[in-house]
Amino acid sequence: MSKKNIAVLFGGQSSEHEVSCVSVQTVIANINQDNYNILIIGITKEGKWLKVDSVDDIKSGEWVNGKVSAVISPDATMRGVILIDGNKTTVEKIDVVFPVLHGLYGEDGTVQGVLELARIPYVGCGVLASSVSMDKIYTKIIVDTLGIRQADYVIVRKNDLNDMDSVVAKIEAKIAYPVFIKPSNAGSSRGVSKAENREALIDGLYEAAKHDRKILVEETIIGREIECAVLGSGEVRASGVGEILAASDATFYDFDAKYNNADSKTVISPDLPAETVEKVRTDAVEIFKAVDGYGLSRVDFFVTRDTNEVVFNEINTLPGFTAISMYPMLWEAKGIGKPQLVEKLIQSALVRFEG
Repeated sequence: MSKKNIAVLFGGQSSEHEVSCVSVQTVIANINQDNYNILIIGITKEGKWLKVDSVDDIKSGEWVNGKVSAVISPDATMRGVILIDGNKTTVEKIDVVFPVLHGLYGEDGTVQGVLELARIPYVGCGVLASSVSMDKIYTKIIVDTLGIRQADYVIVRKNDLNDMDSVVAKIEAKIAYPVFIKPSNAGSSRGVSKAENREALIDGLYEAAKHDRKILVEETIIGREIECAVLGSGEVRASGVGEILAASDATFYDFDAKYNNADSKTVISPDLPAETVEKVRTDAVEIFKAVDGYGLSRVDFFVTRDTNEVVFNEINTLPGFTAISMYPMLWEAKGIGKPQLVEKLIQSALVRFEG
């Protein structure tokens, strides 16, 4: 059987650019090169698409200086990549794309839409699931219909901040301090803050507004941070659960706590009642299906410390694949190693396109 051509996308224009650059190295290392020819395409922070020669160039950061640009063509009759090197233009056919992109302009349905136009199979959730899951507010609205508990919330628009007194009054009337302020579209906790009082709330609203025009203000849930991996196309499977233990000096599990603090830990199969674990797993699958998920997602919850009540937090349709990322670790604990996991994801992309 001849090899298939797989394009692996990474980088991107989101605040999670650096995380993607790490995740992609894990994905590439676990693609079976006996079955696939790998074309690596990096997207710079400025939005330039570049053909990358090797993983070493990603590790060193030299790829951003690449001379060959690459463009996914929305021409459905071509299904390939246009490579532009100076005055020379060539076309390379692509059988499947693995978009290892986190956050805006990659995990939010935009790249998925381009690939749909080009009729190129791709790993992961489709346009709808990607866009609504990236948007925390619309995820909240969907989960509200399922009867699954989540934190109380208030929706704020950027323009609302012109009348800050009214915004603050609306929030304080519904939610007690402390509260969390989050951009509706952002990842890796970028632009997220915790406010203990009115002054911190106002600062947090302005900070979140730098990242998105929609802002979510949520009640604080005192509980353990629990995550579950979901995998599937037809039949949807949930992994076991893992727990995030943020560093003791972290206010919450923010970007620095996730990626820059060695004291933050992930624990696979934490000590939880069996019924609580099953509730997390069941809710994860239900939420994944409700947003029309496909391929993979990581669904995050809180488990309250006093009653072990499960509270939904958020869903990530292209979770991290770094050395400390929970998604691949959870499946490894279930006997699915990274090479097998990557192959399952690629095959699910090809099956969806055929269907």
